Amino acid sequence: MQEHKLRFNELIVLSLRSFRTKPQRAFLTIMGMSVGIATVLLLVSLGYGFQYILIGKLMTTEDSLVTMEISYPSESNLVIKSDTLDKIKTFPNVVEVSPTAQFPGEIRLASATGGLLVDTLIVEPSYFRLSGSLPTIGKAPTAADTGLVATSQLLGAIGLPADATSLNKLLNFKVFYQDQTSATAEEADSLTPVPLKGIISDESAAATATIFASSLSKAPPFFNKALVKAQSVDVIEILRDKLVSEGFTVNARIDLVNQARKITNIITIVLGVFGITALIVSAIGMFNTMLVGFLERIYEVGILKSLGATDSDVRSLFLVESSIMGFLGGAGGVIIGMGIGELLNYGLSYVAKRFGGSAISLFVTPLWFVLLILAFSVFIGFISGWWPAHRAAGLSPKEAFTRK
Repeated sequence: MQEHKLRFNELIVLSLRSFRTKPQRAFLTIMGMSVGIATVLLLVSLGYGFQYILIGKLMTTEDSLVTMEISYPSESNLVIKSDTLDKIKTFPNVVEVSPTAQFPGEIRLASATGGLLVDTLIVEPSYFRLSGSLPTIGKAPTAADTGLVATSQLLGAIGLPADATSLNKLLNFKVFYQDQTSATAEEADSLTPVPLKGIISDESAAATATIFASSLSKAPPFFNKALVKAQSVDVIEILRDKLVSEGFTVNARIDLVNQARKITNIITIVLGVFGITALIVSAIGMFNTMLVGFLERIYEVGILKSLGATDSDVRSLFLVESSIMGFLGGAGGVIIGMGIGELLNYGLSYVAKRFGGSAISLFVTPLWFVLLILAFSVFIGFISGWWPAHRAAGLSPKEAFTRK
C-alpha cells in the first residue's frame, strides 16, 4: 500500500473537524485558555502601568534624563558663583548649565497695594526643561519669555484662581537678596509687572514662586544649585566623577529612573508569576482535552493509516489541532484582557476627573508583549498536543482497530 502525504489544507480541514463534532468541548477548552492568558496579560499590564506612571512622573522631559543637579554640601557653607558656572561650562561633555538661586520675595497683584512674602526660586527658562518640573497649567517657558510660575497655594493666597483664567495676569515682584550670612544686602524689583506664565497644581507643594532671572532688575549675587546637562547618557558617569572631584554633591534623575524601573520590573515579574499559575491550570485543561480527543479518535487514526497516512501526517494532525486551539485561546485572552484593562482605565479616569485629577492609564499593554503572548499560546497548544500526537503516530492500523 502506497503512503499518501497529507497536504497542508487537508491537515487544516481534518484538524478543525473536532471543532465541528465537539463544539462545546472545544469552546470550553479555548475559554479556559483565554481566561488564563487574560489573567497573565492583565496582571503584567498592571505592572507596566505602574512603571509608566512612576517613570512618567520622574522623566517628564527628555533633557531631564541627561541632567544632573549640583550643589555644594550644606556643611561647607559654599555657594555657586558666576565664575564657577563659567568653569563648569568648559568641562568636556557639558552641553548646558542652568543656575538656580533661592531668596525670600514679595509678590502682589499689579492692582493691589499689599504684598505677600514667599519663598522664591530665581531661574533661567531652561530650568523647567532640564529639571522636568513642567507647569501643570500653561506651557513650558522658552528662552525669550519673562514672567513667573506659581503654585496653586500661592495663587489662592493672593486671590487668584488656580486655573487657566489666571495665566498672563500681571504681578509685581520684589526679591530680597542676602549675603551668605543671611543679612539683607539689596532688593531687586521686577522691571515691569510680569505675567503669570504657568501654574503648578500640586496640593503638597508649598506657596512658592519661580521667577525668570530676566524679569528682575538685578541678577542674584550667588546661586544655591545648578542644573548641568550632559551630552548623552553614556557620559553621565564620567561627568559626575568630574563634578564630584570639584567638591559638588551630584544628583541625577536617571538614578531615580533606573531605581524605579528595577522596582517596577520586580512588581511586574511577581504579578506575572501569579498570572502564569492560572495559565498552567488552563494548559493542563487543554492537555486533558487533547488526550481525551486522542482516545476517542483511535479508530479514526486506524482508518487514516489504512488509507496511507504516514506517522508524520497523524502527528501533524494532532499538533496542528492543538496549536490552533492554543492560538484561539491566546487571541481570546488578549481580547478579554485588553478589554477589561481598557474598561478599568476608563472607570479610573472617570473617577479621577470627577475629583479634579487627570486621566489614568493603570493598565498598559506593550505591543511586543501581545505578540509574545500569542506566540506563547501557540507554543502551549503545541506542547499540550505533543504527547497525544506521539501516541497517535505510534499506533498501527491493527492496534487502532483492536482498541476500538
